Amino acid sequence: MKASFLIFLFFTASISVSCSSDDLSINNGTENNAEWDIPENEVIEGGPGKDGIPALTEPIFIAADEASFLSDGDLVLGYKDGSDIRAYPHPILDWYEIVNDKVNDFAFSVNYCPLTGTGIGWDRRINGVKTTFGVSGLLYNSNLILYDRETDSYWSQMLLKAVHGELRETEAQAFQLVETTWGTWQLMYPDTKVLSTETGYNRNYGFFPYSDYRENHTFFLFPFTPVDERLDAKERVHGIIREGIAKAYRQETFAGGLTIVEDEFLGEPIVIAGSRDDNFIVSFKRVMPDGTVLNFNSVPAESQKHEIMIDNEGNTWDVFGVALSGPRKEQRLEPTTSYMGYWFAWGAFYPDLMIYGE
Repeated sequence: MKASFLIFLFFTASISVSCSSDDLSINNGTENNAEWDIPENEVIEGGPGKDGIPALTEPIFIAADEASFLSDGDLVLGYKDGSDIRAYPHPILDWYEIVNDKVNDFAFSVNYCPLTGTGIGWDRRINGVKTTFGVSGLLYNSNLILYDRETDSYWSQMLLKAVHGELRETEAQAFQLVETTWGTWQLMYPDTKVLSTETGYNRNYGFFPYSDYRENHTFFLFPFTPVDERLDAKERVHGIIREGIAKAYRQETFAGGLTIVEDEFLGEPIVIAGSRDDNFIVSFKRVMPDGTVLNFNSVPAESQKHEIMIDNEGNTWDVFGVALSGPRKEQRLEPTTSYMGYWFAWGAFYPDLMIYGE
């Protein structure tokens, strides 16, 4: 995408709302009489069309000290599996939205929607069949709709499920990613690998392709409904989803250094750890497989590079919920189904969601 694409994007944004649902079905290879799990008249064209934004399928990674295109304040999505540690930078994801990747036998997709600020990891094996995901060119509530290349079913990113096609109502198998700044991620994991700008496409990764969308909190390219005005529309919050209900945790709750919050959500004990200064929030279930309910506090400041929590048994835990020391060493807390995103999107997808502390 060059500057001309930005002009095209704004142009299509102005006309896409008037597209009929029949036009959408024809233009995107779906049948007119096929059913959707979301209101079909609210599914709109995003501009470039199907695969107009090319998903990455053969990602290349470089060492952290080679990632000169990143600044400390740039956001990344972090992945960790044992000694395999990877960072997927927003400045790259802004242009491609989906990275189809694989670590050992685990095939997964990192998908990111720059319009809703939501980055989520999905297993690419569906019903025992491995697939890849692409960008459908459609949006719902300003949020990315993916499609899988095995069945051509359409998936709502924030709803975490297929909403159209053969796999309709199939839930995505999400896994934990940690969103934070490049500076924080490097301190935690200096040996991380980083998604390379060698993508096969010529893009300006120092340029955000949606103008001042992130900074202008009253500027939206596409419609969404309902509108929840309890918080600033583009405040980034950590949302937890359970049984189709969501609860939001604000960054200001984690002001003043590393903060640990113990809470219950729909009767389930959870722990939320975060730092506004270091720009991360993570959350886990507090009940272990043996039935033990753990209680948590933050670790001393000098230990916070690798560890963030210590429990009542003396175990210390990292941002991925892995015990680094103590009697449960190498055990893992079960992560909640959660991710960061703009408040307006959470309010649209999960109306009347709870806000911690209010």
